[in-house]
Amino acid sequence: MTEPAHAGAPAGDPAPARSGIGVAGVRVGHWTDAAAQTGCTVIEFPEGTVASYEVRGGAPASRELDLLAPDKTVARIDAVLLTGGSAFGLAAADGVMRYYEERGRGVVTPGGVVPIVPALAIFDLAVGDGTVRPTSESGYLAAQATQGEQQLTGAIGAGAGAYVSHWRGLEERRRGGLGYAEHRLDNLVVGALCVVNAFGDIDDGRGEIRFDIARALTAPFETAADRAHTTIGVVVTNARLDKVGCQIVAQGAHDGLSRALTPPHTRFDGDGFIAAATGHVAAHVDIVRLLALAAVTDAVRSVARLT
Repeated sequence: MTEPAHAGAPAGDPAPARSGIGVAGVRVGHWTDAAAQTGCTVIEFPEGTVASYEVRGGAPASRELDLLAPDKTVARIDAVLLTGGSAFGLAAADGVMRYYEERGRGVVTPGGVVPIVPALAIFDLAVGDGTVRPTSESGYLAAQATQGEQQLTGAIGAGAGAYVSHWRGLEERRRGGLGYAEHRLDNLVVGALCVVNAFGDIDDGRGEIRFDIARALTAPFETAADRAHTTIGVVVTNARLDKVGCQIVAQGAHDGLSRALTPPHTRFDGDGFIAAATGHVAAHVDIVRLLALAAVTDAVRSVARLT
């Protein structure tokens, strides 16, 4: 079971503890190598789910994000891959695509279906065994696992090699991981699944900003581990939105990240969010964005309690 966090004054009501994402038809699966501290996570969506994205970090590793832009033709996605292994780990998307192709899901073309699986990666090569990265087979297994037990928090999947407070150095950095929270307003549900692997600290909103972080931003890197950053995630909602609306919600996700991490969006982080809407509930986009802000804030802050 997982318990969503609800620190601060969120919009809407926090959802009760649950064993899965509260948006119908959305399922999560993982492949984890705990010894190597890496893994990948697949979020499966029901048919007809619309999505867009926003990337604000300076060092993203991604695949198939451009097609989610509002001016691009394809609007619907089948799944999202969140992965460790930096750019190497994006290969896991091949296995996810193979899994959904076997099930007949994807854009219909004269050559068969082409599953739409955007992917975001974190840098975890400097922890555990950096020679082990998620592969095509890892992605296939994670997609297969979406039909099993739903785990939404912890050092699992793409969060297996995640740490925060990298600016403090190797000895003082803290464990990151996968965090989840969701909020409801009447029949509207908005959830956020985040892989928290940040240069900065998790900010609970009550402490002072550590301005000595500024010196760390300009200090020379002593090891490759100092570059092991990036927070990525997916916001899921049952709202009825088009791609423009989903992009607005993804922007709200970054607003939540800015509340929960200090500093966010550095040149060393590849922070990115995909927002996906299953289309079952009529809702104003600004309300969905506000709930996304709250869900991301709580999901990121919940990771501090995992250590």
